[in-house]
Amino acid sequence: MFLDRERCLYQKRQLVEVICQLRFPTILSISAREPADFQEAIRRDFPQYQRLMQRPQPKITGAPGNLRVDEGNLLTNYQFLSADGKWKVNLTNNFIALSTPAYTKWEDFAAKLDLILAQFIPVYQPAYFERVGLRFINVFSRKALDLEGVPFRDLFQPGYLGLLAEEDTREESFARSGQDIEMAISGGCLLKMHAGPGLLQRGNVKDNEVKFILDNDVFMNGKLPVAQCAPALQTVHIQADRIFAGALTRQLHEAMEPLPLD
Repeated sequence: MFLDRERCLYQKRQLVEVICQLRFPTILSISAREPADFQEAIRRDFPQYQRLMQRPQPKITGAPGNLRVDEGNLLTNYQFLSADGKWKVNLTNNFIALSTPAYTKWEDFAAKLDLILAQFIPVYQPAYFERVGLRFINVFSRKALDLEGVPFRDLFQPGYLGLLAEEDTREESFARSGQDIEMAISGGCLLKMHAGPGLLQRGNVKDNEVKFILDNDVFMNGKLPVAQCAPALQTVHIQADRIFAGALTRQLHEAMEPLPLD
């Protein structure tokens, strides 16, 4: 499951989004007024601003026959975007997140995250972080990688495929096949993973190519001191890298055209 492969930069990467989220105990002042001081500190890198009102996931309580649905209060989500729209900061009263579809390497992503946290922490002074996580969403297109006709069993390790890995099954006979995993892993981290083929839809446009989705969310829970968030993120990143490398066969690794990364 884990592979310590030499770091590389894929010229044909299949990564569609990277999200780093840090959760903290609720800070009411964030939702009580617009974050003008925070915006001013990051506005040069994230000049676009919008405020969204979102309803959280409903909570269902009570016993069968007497269930109650608590829809909760509307959540204020402040968004700050880069000029090209490829980098986004989300701020609510219990989390801050950085996301991008333009991820290249950890050092570049971490530098932007450092800039954001260096402004967020002094302004809002969170008591600690409850969850520190990195989510890597990869969607592998055989067409884009010149691998049309190659079965997924030749591209991914058997543990990520379930029955798709069996030699006496035909890939096209599956209407659905996927795995959803939650487990503890090394370094005090936890993993939530979805792996399996699927069809994507963007807006009203449906993509008819069956692609392989590998969605890894690696995180730490607990009362993490603010000063320890950087080493915690480094640990989470290392584990996420090892899991990703361990999922690929050599054929898929080479098809993405890796370049050595110093």
